[in-house]
Amino acid sequence: MPQDRTAAIVGIHEYPLRVVGSDISALQIKAASAAKALEDAGFAWKDVDAVYDTGSDQGIGGLGISEYFGFKPSIIDNTSVGGSSFEFHANHARRMIEAGKCNLALITYGSTSHSDRRAIGTAGATGGGPSNLFRNMEDPWGLTLIGNYAMVKMRHKFQYGTTDEQFAAISVATRRHAMRNPEAVKAMTDLEFVGVNEISVADVLDSRTVAYPLHLLECCMVSDGGGAVLVASAEMARNARKKPVWIIGGGEATKYRENGGDITVSAGAQSGPVAFQDAGVSPSEIDILMAYDSFTITVMCMIEDLGFCQKGEGGAFVSDGRLDYDNPGKPAINTDGGGLSSNHPGARGIFLLMEATRQLRGESTSQVANAKLAVAVGNGGQLGSRHATGATILAAD
Repeated sequence: MPQDRTAAIVGIHEYPLRVVGSDISALQIKAASAAKALEDAGFAWKDVDAVYDTGSDQGIGGLGISEYFGFKPSIIDNTSVGGSSFEFHANHARRMIEAGKCNLALITYGSTSHSDRRAIGTAGATGGGPSNLFRNMEDPWGLTLIGNYAMVKMRHKFQYGTTDEQFAAISVATRRHAMRNPEAVKAMTDLEFVGVNEISVADVLDSRTVAYPLHLLECCMVSDGGGAVLVASAEMARNARKKPVWIIGGGEATKYRENGGDITVSAGAQSGPVAFQDAGVSPSEIDILMAYDSFTITVMCMIEDLGFCQKGEGGAFVSDGRLDYDNPGKPAINTDGGGLSSNHPGARGIFLLMEATRQLRGESTSQVANAKLAVAVGNGGQLGSRHATGATILAAD
């Protein structure tokens, strides 16, 4: 099946700081990143005719962004499904470009979660104010966000026999990659990590338990940060400053609590196969997997649900250094250091697209040799509860 090459990522920029303090706003992070992404692509502000933004920070979505940047877009998309929003955005932009509705789409994100001291993992599981549709039925029972993920990990261990050592292998791989990324090293330093160095399985298991059975080194950091991604039509992509990275497949799905449902199965079990069929490739062909790593259990479920191995076999799959960038096996995972060791400002999906693009351009700090195919899979909401999983498959030029 021939790969569709009608839309491509042509410009990216990741805001370099993970601690910005009180003088920088989410909007300023978006603006600085957008300017640098346009510079990376070789295009101008006037070329942008589509805006994709969740509007979740500072209450400024596509309408406000358009005014702030002086755009008059033909497309505004404020799809907000947590950390997977940006995979949804990339997939939507591709479809709008294919339909002839726009030519250059800007995806932006900015957050000051760390500087705002947001209680992300330890807050009520539903979030939002008292009027939240679900809060009055769920939060009184005391489940926190991290408690929800801990419950899924416990179920995975019970149901499939997955061990803590196997989960820890995910943290070990991402930290190894982080130590090769100067921005990740600075992030861990600025966030005052205890031990800015490569870690072992024993280190992960010796780190304190945050919500049983999740250890500290299985949990993402809370940082500031953001970035921008430009998606262009094939005609514009051919005139970009750097080689385009083609969006060849995409899939989106949602999942929520159901009687008799399996909390270890994510919405990726629906969106992953759709994306691979769309792209005409199989999981075994993927060189880089950029998987949302809010916690190690999130990665484990994404690996299984997207079809890299059978359900319940993820523990064996991730062992023995298989996820490392220089391991001959496939795929390498989160080669920027991931949310566990590089950044996690609250919604990390845009960083998955950016690192996948760097890999397929040959620009990563943990570069996979001859990288041709990558998948970015975001997970928004809460695994084991209501959440969305978006998958975007990318190909080198």
